[in-house]
Amino acid sequence: MFISKAVITAAGRGARQYPASDTVQKAMLPIVDRDGLTKPVLQIIAEEALESGIEEICVVSAPGDEAVYRDHFRNYARNLRTSFRDVDWADDQAQRLLHLEERLTFAVQDEPRGYGHAVWCAREFAGGDPFLLLLGDHLYLSSDPRRCARQLIELATAESCAVSAVQATQEHLIHQYGTLTGRRLTDRPDVYAIDEIIEKPNPTLAELRLHVPGLRAGHYLCFFGMHVLTPTVFELLDEAVGDRREHGAIQLTSALNQLARREKYLALETRGQRFNLGVKFGTIEAQVALAMSGVDRDRILAVLLDAAARIEQASPR
Repeated sequence: MFISKAVITAAGRGARQYPASDTVQKAMLPIVDRDGLTKPVLQIIAEEALESGIEEICVVSAPGDEAVYRDHFRNYARNLRTSFRDVDWADDQAQRLLHLEERLTFAVQDEPRGYGHAVWCAREFAGGDPFLLLLGDHLYLSSDPRRCARQLIELATAESCAVSAVQATQEHLIHQYGTLTGRRLTDRPDVYAIDEIIEKPNPTLAELRLHVPGLRAGHYLCFFGMHVLTPTVFELLDEAVGDRREHGAIQLTSALNQLARREKYLALETRGQRFNLGVKFGTIEAQVALAMSGVDRDRILAVLLDAAARIEQASPR
């Protein structure tokens, strides 16, 4: 299995980030990356893919968004070179932006019919090849020298099968994620053969059907926001799109559940963290984590400690 393509789903308007998302696509919201540069979320996610060996990226977007994304990358590169002439970091960043823009393809999701439908819209780009799938509102921070996506790609390549990244997640958060159960491999304690997946279960359902031996009490295996998928997933999504089940929302989780029954499908407990920007304070949490692991670590640590001290002093006794 050779994986050179990635799909990033970015068609959603980010209702939970309104009104900010009413003026700018949520994938274009700015975040300061570990290198100290302010970038749109989409660029940070795309760099995760490119630095993991991906060569081509398809962004699933809403109608009319392609021009916005392309104009941003081109204009930003041009402005960097105009405003910071002969400055190494600016020239390097401009080159990275143009390199990224050249590798982008866009697939339009005409109407919001669910996450599975968004993935299905990239079927022509995938062209029968396995591909890396990334969420447009998740950021990833590896605790390993390899990027999180690289960890996933290496396992999928070695095992020649679909692999989903997962993370042990506390029970009170599982309603935000697809959650699964499976059998831990004897030679790889961080890898599971998937048995069942349920989309955003409640704790009662999870306790009944999704318990995984060996995990800490009160924790379940939840999706990390990235997958390596085989072309079989499009066959399964074709069926769902054809009959518009589940109240018109085409769920990727349903197709992945079928995938686990049809072919070899593994889950990797990824060495790293995922940050869901689509939930309350998710962007703040991601920003602090990136800053604490980057070139501005000492500065942000001092700011946080000072802010905590001021709040404590101002609190009524």
